[in-house]
Formats: sequence, structure tokens, C-alpha cells
Amino acid sequence: MESRSNRSELRMPTETPESSSGGVGGPFLPEFATARHTLVVSDIHLADAEPPHPFNPLWKRFKRREHFIDPLFRQFLEEIEPKIRADDPDAGEIELILNGDIFDFDSVMRSPTKSEEPGIHLTWLERMRGMNSEETKSRWKLRYILDDHPEFLSAIRSFLERGNRLVFVLGNHDIEFHWPILREDLLDRIGGGPEVRARIRICEWFFLSNRDTLIEHGNQYDSYTLCQNPINPLIRRGFRPEVRIPFGNLAGKIILNGIGLMNPHANSSFIKSSFLDYIVFYFRYVLRTQPWILWTYLWSAIATIGISVLEGLLPAMRDPITTSARVEDIARRSNATTGMVLSLFDLHVHPAIYNPFKILRELWLDRFLLLIGVLLVSFEIFIHGKVLLDASAWWFLILLGLLMPLFIFYARSVESELAASEKKLLELAPVAARITGVNRVVQGHSHQERHEFIGGLEYLNTGTWSYAYHDVECTEPYGRKCFAWLRPDPSDSSKRKADLFEWGEQGANLMQLRP
Repeated sequence: MESRSNRSELRMPTETPESSSGGVGGPFLPEFATARHTLVVSDIHLADAEPPHPFNPLWKRFKRREHFIDPLFRQFLEEIEPKIRADDPDAGEIELILNGDIFDFDSVMRSPTKSEEPGIHLTWLERMRGMNSEETKSRWKLRYILDDHPEFLSAIRSFLERGNRLVFVLGNHDIEFHWPILREDLLDRIGGGPEVRARIRICEWFFLSNRDTLIEHGNQYDSYTLCQNPINPLIRRGFRPEVRIPFGNLAGKIILNGIGLMNPHANSSFIKSSFLDYIVFYFRYVLRTQPWILWTYLWSAIATIGISVLEGLLPAMRDPITTSARVEDIARRSNATTGMVLSLFDLHVHPAIYNPFKILRELWLDRFLLLIGVLLVSFEIFIHGKVLLDASAWWFLILLGLLMPLFIFYARSVESELAASEKKLLELAPVAARITGVNRVVQGHSHQERHEFIGGLEYLNTGTWSYAYHDVECTEPYGRKCFAWLRPDPSDSSKRKADLFEWGEQGANLMQLRP
């Protein structure tokens, strides 16, 4: 990598207002406070291209290059801008907000060789499931992603060179952009000179657009994927600083990276409606390629719990001398006040890692432990009965049959908290709107497109543009490629209206999603 990798790894991500690492500063600084037209897209999940598996053609098929959305995204930027300017000759700079999870660091399993990076040290788990979030390793992951998505970068650069501007809001999958050097790397790869660079802004977890709309990824309201401290995101593990990765992201990285027939972007690919569906899936797809999948899942889940609890309990790395400047810088880049930053920082759910049973339940380990308990109790009673009454082996099956309904009843009563997390987005959005003084909130994260009114709040969720498929063969796409379009209200030029649209294969043929 470049010589910048030799910078002190102890540097905290505390940029001054004059710094360019956030995509701001310099004589070409455009005005980000106002915008007539704003486009919001989220959850693209760009990752490195998966090479064909020598023995399993379906392994991570969703990550193959043929499923990249880059051409569709380029088409979107190239066709939506002329439409905006035709409808509104005074449109001016169009504001594009990429609202979190644009890049997916957790899906990257490649790593540099010793000749490429002699000083890098990888554990056995990193070699199997992907590198940790140390600065140097995060830079390599970003490099792999950007190398495989030149068309995406070119589309962004062309959009900016046409006089528009871009705002990145960090999500939980691209949380490693908390390293300032990664922001510099991204700006370098977008290119285009200082004028283009100054048209880019990177925000920690939210952005206020035109003083009328709060735009945030939404992971702060999800106990499994929130960034515990977006103001001070680093922890020190041993002697190595790294970005604290949320539990949900660790689970996706350690578990799903080792089970390549399940798509992490579509819950339906790994959460089946019945036990029979799991049996059919196993014999149809898994038996010939990964017969020991249950063992893989078990040790991966245990490793996830251990690492997430260890990292979750570590204190954040803080520098009291720069804390005030850090908060002011976040506020400036987000068009907010320091009071808003601190209030939104406090507005988050309780991290799941502080509730071990909640983690066990979400990873199904509670059901595994209960099943083991049923087997052990049945076996223990049978052994004592055999000694005292000379019971036959059939009594073990009878005891197992009597206790098994307890396991089945419990297993059927447990529900995933994914729906509860989405509900939390809706519950806390009005509070966030009140803090920032707006009556409209745009989020992503849940991969569920929405446009509705909650009391006096207008709420939009732009869904996902990721390569999500219900099936292993990648023939049944999940979701719609949606975006929010905020533009002047014809009935009141002092206000903006918001609509949610789907961008289809026909490009300019937009399908509006009404609340």
C-alpha cells in the first residue's frame, strides 16, 4: 500500500474543521446547507467479486460479477439527472445521499499475501472468514472492493463533474470508514481533482438535508447492529486499535461467510418457514457440498459470541483534548449543532451484547442447548432405570418422546427480533425528528421500502439495492431498487415534497410508491 500506511496507528478519527478527510475543506467548498433536489439511495452492499468455486458452482453465487448493480446504478445517475433538469431548469446542484451500507466490508474474505503486505499478521479465523478492522486491514478490504467496482466509481465521478454533490452516511457494514485514511483512499479513487473532492462529504451516522429532512442509516436503533460509540468508535485489543464491529456484523462475517449457500442480504435465504423446508434445503443443496454445515454453524456461532462480548465490553478509545473538536466537526459535516449530535448519540437502543441470552436466542444456540439437555436428561433417567429395573433401550425413546414436546413448544414460541428491530426504527424516528427540528426522516438498514406518515412525521425507507435473492440459484430477486426523491413542492415553493420511486430495468420508467 501507499506510504500513508506508515502513519501512527494510534491516531484517533478526530478531524479538524480544516481537514479534508471528510471530503470537506479547501477553497472549492460548496454549500451543503441547502438543496432543491435530493436523491437518497441506501444499502447497495458493494463487495469484492467472488471467484467461481472449483467444486460448488452455487457457492456465494450472489457475489459473482454478473450480479453487480453497477450498470444499473450508472444508468440511474445518467438518466435521472436530465429528468430533474427538464422538470426544473433552476435545479442547481443535485444532492445525492448514499445512506449507509454502500460498501460491505464484512463480506470481503480476501487477504494480502506476505509479499504484498509483509507486516500484516492474520489469525486462522481471519484467513477463514475475513480480516479484522485494524486500519491496515480495513484499507486492504476497501482496495479489493474498489478494484472490482470501477464502473461505480466512474459513475460517481461523472455525476460530480457535472456540478452535483455527494454525501456518504455511514452504516453498520461500512463502519470501518471511521478510519480517516480510508476516507482519503476513497476520495483518491473517485478522483477528479480538488473541485470534485470538495463536492463530497462523509458523515458519521446522520445528515440534515436542506434543514427539512433527517437522513440516517437507522442501525443506531437496532440492538444487534448499532455502533456503540460513533463519536469514539475505536477500541484497543491488545496493542492494536481497531473499529468496534457490531454483533450482527460479526455474525454475518464469521457465520455466513462460512456458509456460502445463504445470502446475508435476504433473510428468506436462511430463515425458512418450517423444519421441513430446512430438511429439503439440506438434501437439495448442502449434502453434497457442505455435509457438516451444522458443525460449521455451531463453532462459528460460539466464536461470534466470544468475540462480540469481548469487544463489546472493551472501553472506547477517547482523547479528552480533542473530544469537543470531534463533536463540532461531526456537527458541521452533518449540518447540525453540537447539541443535536449529542442528543442523537444518546438516542440509541441497548446493545444486544449486554444480554447474553438474547444473543443465544438469535443464534439458535438456546434451542441447541435445550435439545442437548433433553437428550442428557432422557439418557440419565434411562441409565438409572436400567440399573434399578433392567429397562430396555425402548425406554430411552419413550422418555425422549415425553420430553421432546417441551423442546418443540419452546422452539416454536421463539421469534426472531428482526421484526422488532424494524419496529424500533419507526418508534424512535419521531424522537430523532424532534431533536433535529424536522418533520421528515429517511432511513435504510431494514431492506424494507416504506413511505408512510406516523402522526405528523413523514417516514421513508429506501429499501436495498443489494444483490439479494430468495434462492441459491439467484433467480428470485428480493426487494425493489428504490430511491427517495426530495424536490420543490409545486403547491408551496418554500417547501419540498418527498416521494419514493423504484428504478427498474427500463430506466426512466419510474414507479411511484405512495404512502
